[in-house]
Amino acid sequence: MPVRQTEQHRTQRIGWLRAAVLGANDGIVSTASLVLGVASAHATHGSILVAGVAGLVAGSMSMAAGEYVSVHSQVDIEQAELKLERKELETDDKGEHKELAAIYIGRGLDPALAQQVAQQLMAHDALGAHARDELGITDTLRARPIPAALASASSFSGGAAVPLLVIAFAPPASLIPLVSGASLVLLALLGGLAAYVGGARVMAGVLRVTFWGALAMGLTAGVGAMLRTVA
Repeated sequence: MPVRQTEQHRTQRIGWLRAAVLGANDGIVSTASLVLGVASAHATHGSILVAGVAGLVAGSMSMAAGEYVSVHSQVDIEQAELKLERKELETDDKGEHKELAAIYIGRGLDPALAQQVAQQLMAHDALGAHARDELGITDTLRARPIPAALASASSFSGGAAVPLLVIAFAPPASLIPLVSGASLVLLALLGGLAAYVGGARVMAGVLRVTFWGALAMGLTAGVGAMLRTVA
């Protein structure tokens, strides 16, 4: 009878949660800060909107390219490690058996049982056993560059769309407070959601994200206002 796995752990969510929240937060903070800086320099409404759209496109492509390059580097490392492990299995099977058994002994198994487990796992899938238990490479955690790049670009674009929607419909006179307020509210919600899903303190997550977001927007707006006076 197959065993159903019903137990869920928060660590299973860390990867996608971190990528999604990081991308969305970056989209909100980067785009809102950009348009606030331009608005503080007394640019026209159209110029502010163009700057925001350009920031969304540039930011999403930057996130996608950076994530792709980073994750693909991890893939290259994994492939090189697997190639080396495959060669070692071909040239020193007994040594690799001892190495795998030593890993299980280090994790608390009795030496005789560790030898038996290592022997059975290597008979079933030697490379898979060493990849998982020696190198820490599994199908679940295997690096996937294209999905990672698409996810980063999508989450960034989703976050960046918020200040752009506010700009599109907000009266020019109220643009700065409305963009700032909407962006900070969404940042607070994202910070609280990420903390809740990850099992951390919600208020700490809210304060952490909103503080850094407000700081970034305030500094950029200040630079825009300063440049306006200089010009």
